[in-house]
Amino acid sequence: MSVKETLGGVYKGLVSLFVKDAEIDMDNIPKHIGIIMDGNGRWARHRGLKRSDGHRAGAKTLEMITDYCGKIGVKYLTVYAFSTENWKRPKEEVDYIMNLLYEYLSNMEKLIGGRDCRIRVIGDRNQISDTLREKIIEVEEYTKERTGPTLNIALNYGGRSEIIRAAKIAAENVKNGKINLEDIDENYMSSLMYTGGEPEVDLIIRPSGELRLSNFLLWQCAYSEFWFSNICWPDFTEKHMRQAIARYQNRNRRFGGV
Repeated sequence: MSVKETLGGVYKGLVSLFVKDAEIDMDNIPKHIGIIMDGNGRWARHRGLKRSDGHRAGAKTLEMITDYCGKIGVKYLTVYAFSTENWKRPKEEVDYIMNLLYEYLSNMEKLIGGRDCRIRVIGDRNQISDTLREKIIEVEEYTKERTGPTLNIALNYGGRSEIIRAAKIAAENVKNGKINLEDIDENYMSSLMYTGGEPEVDLIIRPSGELRLSNFLLWQCAYSEFWFSNICWPDFTEKHMRQAIARYQNRNRRFGGV
């Protein structure tokens, strides 16, 4: 391990040490949490490391947070791994992220700690490699009957393109006589989203200091609660997750009512 990596580990430990812990109500755990895993590049830059080092550190954080969410009873966790806009990044970085995801999926039994976890990859698969696509199909098929928590990995995903895709499916179904125009309502449209059949997102978490959704779960977040933090994703800990959940539990969710 290099000096930079060692110092980075010490820093992460200090960050965790000084984060104020929070108690959470185990009877009021969000059913569905969305996370925008942001700040990998900045985390690496602040340590004089390569951006790829930041992505690998972020993958390790995902392992830890997925395991923790399973332990406390979160039923669905949707994480933003790669957006439809991320193709604009340097090819070297894009290739690294895709290879890292392949590695993650190849070792998923180890990474989910033997839990009865179902893994799904949501987004447009047309642009990704055949090798990665085949691995995704393999993992989804292998875990599809599991009844534990579901991990949705948003890959080549965009909220707007998801809504357009659903609208096209609905239009095609009307055209072919499968449904009537009057059948199209919020419930029907929700069923056509990548997350169809899953509860809407209760809580969306975005670290790294940015205060925007960046095209993430635009349909599903209509009544989500939001929690933003300046911490970069690789430094995100179980304490931060408890902070976010505690804040969620202290909010009055009226869903448009009084």
